[in-house]
Amino acid sequence: MSLKDIRYNIDRIDSKILTLLHDRMELGLLAKKFKSQIEDRDREKEILERIRKNGTGLINATFIENIYAEIIKENKSLQQRDYELIAFQGEHGAYGEVASREWRSDLIPVPCAEFTEVFEGVESGLCDYGIVPVENTLGGSVEQVNRLLINSPLNVVGAVELPIHLCLLSLPETDHREIRTVYSHPQALAQSREFLSRNNLEPVQYYDTAGAAKMLAEKRPERSAAIASRLSAELYNLEMVKEGIEDLDRNMTRFLVLSKEENREEGDKCSVIFSTEHKAGTLFRVLEVFARENINLTRIESIPNEPGNYAFFLDFIGSNKEDKVIRALDTVKEITTSFKMMGSYKERKAI
Repeated sequence: MSLKDIRYNIDRIDSKILTLLHDRMELGLLAKKFKSQIEDRDREKEILERIRKNGTGLINATFIENIYAEIIKENKSLQQRDYELIAFQGEHGAYGEVASREWRSDLIPVPCAEFTEVFEGVESGLCDYGIVPVENTLGGSVEQVNRLLINSPLNVVGAVELPIHLCLLSLPETDHREIRTVYSHPQALAQSREFLSRNNLEPVQYYDTAGAAKMLAEKRPERSAAIASRLSAELYNLEMVKEGIEDLDRNMTRFLVLSKEENREEGDKCSVIFSTEHKAGTLFRVLEVFARENINLTRIESIPNEPGNYAFFLDFIGSNKEDKVIRALDTVKEITTSFKMMGSYKERKAI
């Protein structure tokens, strides 16, 4: 092993330490939700005692205790700042996190393994907001999310239309010409099928785009790469071999921002969910109401709710404070079997 190799491994370990410190501080912000006060002397004592017991002979015990005392001090400082948290599905670097930063850059993104965890986190008050994808120009509707929205008590308080730019990421030491295997989420692999085929790259499915980037950085498989976001490259210290490898120019994903509270600001777009009687012409009657009021519909989607019954998602331009919107919604409520106003909000289009 050369000095260059040793320094390279030191850099890798430093990167891991920084990532773990970030994760620890993030968990500290979540823990605050369960505490009546920030100060907890017993817990601090418990942590330091455990550190003393698990210390190794190489590192001085006082040095380690001083480091952890500083970590605890910084953790308490962060808890005092009253940060608001936004939950997203996937690992750090996922497109959900990218969308959350586009919506509000002052929020702290919190990763969740499943979409259900995003909904549960917001409903329980663990997170202030959640952000979930509902449709993609190439992949269509995100059915799992839309099914969760049907029975969710949460309100839609914002939306982000995000262009999805897929990036081929590799380890810094990898020779690009030797890459043979590419890991990513099945949808990302499908959206870059032509690029992969043209470069004789073997696609391997992984549970998450950012998760594939994280795995690449940690496990370092040889002659491999990942397809993920530019943010993933920054977070996991990966080299961006090529950006924009998606097969079609227009690849957009629309995200909805969820909250327990209703949106306090006047919106310019509305989302509703409703069901109708299972009879011919019932959906047409609903759509006719919006047409009479000259309200522009931007999305209509049907999702099976229960056997023989469908829920319809409808998005339209306008505010729920406008007279014509109020008239339309009052009429629609009368001719549907169930109706829920999901929210009136402003939608952002990321560049």
